[in-house]
Amino acid sequence: MDNKSILKTANIAITNGDYEVFLSHCTDDTIWNFIGDKTLHGKESVRKYIEDTYLEPPKFEVENLIAEDDFVTAIGKISLKENGQYKSYLYCDIWRFRDGKMAELKAFVI
Repeated sequence: MDNKSILKTANIAITNGDYEVFLSHCTDDTIWNFIGDKTLHGKESVRKYIEDTYLEPPKFEVENLIAEDDFVTAIGKISLKENGQYKSYLYCDIWRFRDGKMAELKAFVI
């Protein structure tokens, strides 16, 4: 599978609540950098973030997926359930892939 297809497959898993399937597409040493907020180091840190943040599976509306070399950029909207209601955010995620897995994320969320 190419990197763009891997990201699409991983996102389907996360929206279905299949978080371990999603994590199987990440490297063990994955780094998630939420620009201006926090950085997560390693799959266990990401697993904890998902458990704490995704009380219900998020909803994605991907507007664009742009792939080149080891990078895939996803631009769109994500809705997360907070205090019983979904709240929407705009995002731009830049994923770096290594050996067919998601190794690094730079997330810009508004």
